Formats: sequence, C-alpha cells, structure tokens
Amino acid sequence: MTNSSPDTGTGVTTESARLMRRATYASLSVAIILVLAKAGAWLVTDSVVLLATLIDSALDALASLLNLLAVRHAVTPADREHRFGHGKAEALAGLGQSAFIAGSAGFLLLESVRRLMHPVPLESYGPGLIVMGFSIALTLGLITFQQHVIRKTNSTAIKADALHYRTDFMINGSVIIALILAIEGWGGFDALFAIGIAIYILYSSWSIVRQSLDDLMDRELPDEEREEIKRIACAHASVRGMHDLRSRRSGIATFIQLHLELDDNLSLLQAHKISDEVVSNLQKTYPTAEIIIHADPASIVPLEPVPEFLKD
Repeated sequence: MTNSSPDTGTGVTTESARLMRRATYASLSVAIILVLAKAGAWLVTDSVVLLATLIDSALDALASLLNLLAVRHAVTPADREHRFGHGKAEALAGLGQSAFIAGSAGFLLLESVRRLMHPVPLESYGPGLIVMGFSIALTLGLITFQQHVIRKTNSTAIKADALHYRTDFMINGSVIIALILAIEGWGGFDALFAIGIAIYILYSSWSIVRQSLDDLMDRELPDEEREEIKRIACAHASVRGMHDLRSRRSGIATFIQLHLELDDNLSLLQAHKISDEVVSNLQKTYPTAEIIIHADPASIVPLEPVPEFLKD
C-alpha cells in the first residue's frame, strides 16, 4: 500500500496557508471600511436600500472574522488527536456564515416591505452615490485578489467569503441604480431593490450551506474529477485496471483512495514502485492530495466482494 501526502499532513502547503490568511485579513479590513462608510451614508440619506447594503456589509464583517478564525484553525498541521488535519473547520465556518446571512435577509425583507407600504422620501442622494461608488471600487479589488487565492488553493472558506463580496458588488451597483431612480422621482424602487437583494442573499446562503454540508458529509468528488483520476491511474503501462475509488474533500485538502490491478507475478517491490509512480502522476493534477493506493493481483479482483455503491 502506498500512502502519499504533503509534508504538513493537512493537504495545505505553506504558500496556500499564507495566501488564505492574507485573503481573510483583506476581506475583514474591507468589510470594516465599508460598514463605516455605509453607516454614515445611511444616516444622511435614510435610504432603505442603503440600509440593506449596510446590513449585508456588517454581516460580511462578522463572516470574514469567522472565516479568519476558521482558516487559522484549518491550516494548522495535523496533530495526534486530528490526524487528518483540521480542514473541516472551513465547512463549519460556512454553516455559521449561512446562519448570519439568512437572519439578515429575513430582517431586510421585513424592513423593505414595511418601507414599501409606508414610503419615506430620501433626504439626500449625493453621499449615497459617492459611498456606493467607493464601495464598488474597493469590493472589485478584493474580489480580484480572492479569485487569485481560490485559483491557487480551492479553499471552501475563501469561496464562501468571495461569494459574499460578489453579492456585495451586485448589490452596490443596484443601490446606485435605485438612488438614481429616486432622484428622477421613482422612489418606490428603493424598497423593491432591497427586496430583490434580500432574496438573492437567501439564495446565496443556501449555496454555501450545500457546499459546507457536502464537505462535512464527505461527498465524493464530482464525476468528471473521478473519471480524470481513473484515466490517470490506468494510463500507466503496468496497470491493468483499478477499482474501489473513494474520494472526499476536507477544506482545501483532497483525499483519494483506490485499488490498482497489477500483474500477478510482480514482486512486492515492483508493485510498490508502480504505485508510487501512479501517485506521482496523480499529484501533478492534485498536488495537495493525500493518496492511498492498495495494489491487488489482477486474478483475485473478480473474487473480491464489492459494495454496490462502489460499482461504477
């Protein structure tokens, strides 16, 4: 049996950990700046749509703080009590974020409906437009950096945080449109846009819940990735086939287990060498994966009982 994993024992390289920490620091800093700026603009304008984006940014700040703590724990090397690492802390953080987001969306829906039924004219437009333009520029810079980190790490926590800020980007744009419409005398759009924002926030929170539960419940990798693993494993000239592929993700770490079917007459040393070569080939595509390979003589494979869920 061949077992290969990154040096940290967590599936997290030093570079990945550094990028993830920087992304969490950046998102928390941006969220705090946006909360302060939007709070000032809302106090001046009394716009419900500005209140909507203020609430969203305040929850983003809480979520970003939660992410920061979760990422710091998730990149901690494996220890005696947690030998598979701490990657599931990211998924737990995602569930916590979703609870915050769903609660804020519910409050926002109620406030928007109340304002729609009892309209209040906006007192000032200029500060709101200036703050929202500033928010769009700052958020776009953060999203660009987060996407760079996601491409490098595939972190669930950073993906969840980036989803918040992509939502913010769209929200900020819609707020500017609502304020411009209000200037033209179409004040009702203020509350209508806020309702649309609340519904989108609820939808976004559900996608985070789904991904977090998949990680916590050890859902298999997508079919296209499993097929790619099979293709790479069977591409080795000495491999007759493979079976019993199992896979999962924990944070940014990927765990892959499979059985290789090899010639009956190979020595243990030769079988081990072939398994190592297959691991090396797989790690070109999955560099942070922990891979466990069991080598089977091809002749005994038909005699082994295979669970129904592994017959694919």
